[in-house]
Amino acid sequence: QLPLVESGGGLVQPGGSLRLSCVSSGFSLDYYDIGWFRQAPGKEREGIACISSEDGSTVYSDSVKGRFTISRDDAQMTVYLQMNDLNADDTAVYNCAANPCSGPTWHVPPDYSSWGQGTRVTVSS
Repeated sequence: QLPLVESGGGLVQPGGSLRLSCVSSGFSLDYYDIGWFRQAPGKEREGIACISSEDGSTVYSDSVKGRFTISRDDAQMTVYLQMNDLNADDTAVYNCAANPCSGPTWHVPPDYSSWGQGTRVTVSS
């Protein structure tokens, strides 16, 4: 489990946008695929986006495809999640984690005992 810190969450109105950041505390991200995961109230954690370390290719869940964009800046040891056209279903705590993007189980969260506090996104009018 890599030491990653999320930030950028907050309260936004439906249709609004947020940009989340995932920063490594001193470890290079060059060799790691990085995914964004979220857990909504009363629901299980789910993977929503992942970016490859090899070529920067990306994959998204159906629920966010076309609205969210994941990107990475390895020099800054940061992975971003640009979230547009937010709706109430996007309300959740968001975490990032190193996780392979390839294969049929990319969206399955790693079995961590603790995910840390993440960053909370609340979409409400």
